[in-house]
Amino acid sequence: MRIRIVDAFTDRPFAGNPAGVLLLDTFPDDAWLQNVALEVNHAETAFARRLPEGGEADWALRWFTPATEVAMCGHATLATAHVLHTTGTHEGPVRFATLSGVLIATPHADGSITLDFPTAPLTPVEVPDGVAEALGTEPLTAFDTGPNLGDLVIEVADEKTVLGLAPDHKALARYSTRGIIATARAEDPSRGYDFVSRCFFPNVGIDEDPATGSAHTALAPYWSERLGRPGLTGLQASPRSGLVRTELRGDRTLLTGRAVTVIEGELLV
Repeated sequence: MRIRIVDAFTDRPFAGNPAGVLLLDTFPDDAWLQNVALEVNHAETAFARRLPEGGEADWALRWFTPATEVAMCGHATLATAHVLHTTGTHEGPVRFATLSGVLIATPHADGSITLDFPTAPLTPVEVPDGVAEALGTEPLTAFDTGPNLGDLVIEVADEKTVLGLAPDHKALARYSTRGIIATARAEDPSRGYDFVSRCFFPNVGIDEDPATGSAHTALAPYWSERLGRPGLTGLQASPRSGLVRTELRGDRTLLTGRAVTVIEGELLV
C-alpha cells in the first residue's frame, strides 16, 4: 500500500506539520494502526478508507499519534484531503466520518483547503497551581477547551513570551488531558498574522506540535472575541512554523491552509 508524508499548514516542504497518510480498503486491527503510527513517528498518522455511496460521509478517517488514537486532528485531516485531491482519488468537497462527527474538507482552485470543524467550547478556569512554573511564565488567563480537545488555552504577556517558552513538558502533563496551548496577540499584524501560539501535548506523546489545526478551533473564538473579527490568521510559532486562516461561524470554525507532499513510498507490512 502507498504511504505518504505530507507537510500541512504550509506551502513549502520541511515546514508546517508533517503527517503520515494511508488510504486503505479496510481498517486493520488497532494494534497494527498504532504500530504504523509509531513507525512513522510524526505527530499524527491518518488512516482513511472509502465508505459506500449514499451515506452521510465519503471516507472514514482515524488519527493516531505515536502513543494513542486521538479524537480530533486538523493537520492530518488537511493532509488526507490534500492526498485525495492531488491524486484524483476524490474530487470536490470530501466528508470524513470521524470520532468528532462528520468533518468536511473543501479544496479551492488556488490549492488551499478549508476544513469545517466544530468550534471548541471555552470555559474560564482558574490557572492551576504550578502551571506558571511548568510553562516558564505567568499566565494572564486560562480556558478549558472541552472534551474533544482536552487542552488548556493560556494567554501570556506577548508574542516574545510565546516565542521564548521552554517549558517543563513532564510537569505540563499534569494539567490537562492533551496539553497546553500558549497564545498571545501578534506584535505587528502587518506581518500577516493576528495572533501567535505554541502547542505542547506531552500526554499524547508530542512535546511540541508544529502546526495544530484542532487548537485553532479554540484559538479562533478566543481571539475573534478579543479582536472583534470573525476572520483571522494564526501563526503557530514552532521551529517548523505554520499558518492557519480561521473563520468563526458560531458552533463551527473554518480552518484554511495548504499542504505539500514530501515523501511517497510503499508500506511493506
